[in-house]
Amino acid sequence: MEYYTSALKNIAEKFCIAGEVLEIVPYGEGHINQTLLVTTTEKRYIMQKMNTKVFSDPDGLMGNICGVTEHLRARGIETLYVVPTKDGAPFLKEADCYRVYDFIENTVTYQTVTDKEVFKNSGKAFGEFQNYLAEFDASKLTETIKRFHDTPKRFADFKTALEADAFDRAKECKEEIEFILARESTYSVVMDGLKDGSLPLRVTHNDTKLNNILMDAETGKARAVIDLDTIMPGSMLFDFGDSIRFGASTAAEDEKDLSKVHFDIELFKAYAEGYCGAVKDSITPREAELLPYGAYLMTIECGMRFLADYLSGDTYFATKYKGHNLVRCRTQIRLADEMEKNFENMKKIIQEILR
Repeated sequence: MEYYTSALKNIAEKFCIAGEVLEIVPYGEGHINQTLLVTTTEKRYIMQKMNTKVFSDPDGLMGNICGVTEHLRARGIETLYVVPTKDGAPFLKEADCYRVYDFIENTVTYQTVTDKEVFKNSGKAFGEFQNYLAEFDASKLTETIKRFHDTPKRFADFKTALEADAFDRAKECKEEIEFILARESTYSVVMDGLKDGSLPLRVTHNDTKLNNILMDAETGKARAVIDLDTIMPGSMLFDFGDSIRFGASTAAEDEKDLSKVHFDIELFKAYAEGYCGAVKDSITPREAELLPYGAYLMTIECGMRFLADYLSGDTYFATKYKGHNLVRCRTQIRLADEMEKNFENMKKIIQEILR
């Protein structure tokens, strides 16, 4: 077998891996880090070149990951295992930064929600992840992306982009702009709650997509939550809300035909059953009350980020065609609008599950 490159072989051999390296090949569908599968004569590993442009503090990031995974492992929970370098460091810090994990065998991931049971299982997995970390001191974690879900800050960024209108695009999206501006008073609830203590500071994953759960290849049950780069201090409303934003939609994030884009209350119920069933003993009454709001907030926040980027010339999110970010914004606004109209149903569902 040929190595992906001899340079990568040399990098892999600087870690405490078992056996001789046989092969290194690209792996997975991630877009942030370069992910590679390392096969040796004894076992397999995941090696990643860390994207230090997105994550400028690799020491803090790896400190977060090591702290959380060690906490989980001490409780007997299956999780990522960080393979140290031969110098005992959690990652290789040279011209580029690399890290290595044990490969978790006999697992699969799902890229999209295929049915309610899969979505319910993902809710249970992320709920258990939250529950297992309920006693972890989230204040010890580094913010790997500063003010990531500070929605008032995101709204301020949106207004700055709107005022500049550097590419004369505001005239093309007046309805979307008005929708976001009209809801300014709804954006600060979580940040205010974290500040005054009415919402507890928790460990949050911040990228709770279905494909960040390793499912057992035979049973279909969740084995481990992965992609921990965005582990940060925050509110459980962020994680619950982003899962709903992504998974309870009837269409892709960039569906042009808005008649296909709807908020699916049955998928919301399925995820909530899994998630709330797991966190029943650790969730506070205020958090439970705000779970439907969290889904709305993460959706409208994402929409305003897409629109701000569109107004600024598409400098942050990768786009495939002109207007791609505007299309994405419109799907999020459609979902947020339908969530608003379903708040009472969503609240009833949460209350019944937690009763």
